[in-house]
Amino acid sequence: MTRALAVIALGLLLVAIAGIFDAPPLYVPGVGFTLLGLLAPAWVELAARRVRVTRTLPVRQVVEDEPLPIKLTVGTGALPLPLPQVSIEDPLLEAPLALPGGARSRSFTVVARFGRRGRRRIVAPAIVLRDPLDLTRRVVRGSGQDELLVLPRTSEIALARRRGDDGRSGVVASLLGAAATDVDGVRPYREGTSASRIHWPSLARGAGLMERRLRIEADARPLVVLDARGAASRAELDAAVRAAASLTLAYARAGGCALLLPGERRPSAIGEDLAGWPAAHVRLALVDGGEHEPPPALNGAGVRRGALLYVSARRVERLPAAARSIARGPAALVVPGRLTGREAAFSVAGCNGYVVAARTPGARDKASLS
Repeated sequence: MTRALAVIALGLLLVAIAGIFDAPPLYVPGVGFTLLGLLAPAWVELAARRVRVTRTLPVRQVVEDEPLPIKLTVGTGALPLPLPQVSIEDPLLEAPLALPGGARSRSFTVVARFGRRGRRRIVAPAIVLRDPLDLTRRVVRGSGQDELLVLPRTSEIALARRRGDDGRSGVVASLLGAAATDVDGVRPYREGTSASRIHWPSLARGAGLMERRLRIEADARPLVVLDARGAASRAELDAAVRAAASLTLAYARAGGCALLLPGERRPSAIGEDLAGWPAAHVRLALVDGGEHEPPPALNGAGVRRGALLYVSARRVERLPAAARSIARGPAALVVPGRLTGREAAFSVAGCNGYVVAARTPGARDKASLS
């Protein structure tokens, strides 16, 4: 508005000079500048009273780094004039988005990505209106705000190859394999299923290729534990959460598992059909970490015969005593980055897993890492 007032003042000055010095040629620019300074703000003000901007999110949850299409709509209602120059400012846009001059209304879709998990409260978008000479500028903000939950992404487990080892022998194989203990019927064969689970009698009877469905006892299910305390940085905390999510999803697909998060008294079971996974994924997204984060309630997990994966957000050198006390099967310590002088058995989501010697009944706890 300051520029418009300056233009009006210039126009009035030219008109005054024309009258004082009897210089008719100055009347034309004087009147022109005065009208320009009056009409430009009126145009922008009229448009600002009619224009509206809305943002539509197709979902309320999205995984880290996955594209999220967002629809932005600019409406003008019953505006008798076309819009002046318009640009949209939105936290989800990398830069303000300019609309073509003279447009009355428009809808378009932009793609946003989120590189970090957690709950996001996104303020409403705003429209910036200005005349072509930028004499007047008005900002019109939409109402309300949107809430979006960004879920941690998952990745594949990469086995480390050791010298003289095929990368899947011994304790590593038991850590990363399903802990099936009993047959619970058959079902149609799924691509990628191990040949050892194919139900050959069904094939011989002409029923097609079937696989055995295996039932896992509760204490034999692999248990993934997340300890979110003491992370050196937000990046390491996020890496630990992604590793826990990746391990949980991999074990669930392999036959089912359990997940124990900070603040939870008992592990949550996640079946082979991924029942329970969506809720667990949401809880993983909301893990805060920090000094006041409670430790995992391992006393509610019971003694575990299945694999134990202890994921720590801080780079500890050994498995906590509480975790060693409940482990009767293979166990691994998973930490962000690498431990000095140790050879990782596998890596996942920016973390490395180190095999821990299992505790046997009647023997002392062993904390050595292989």
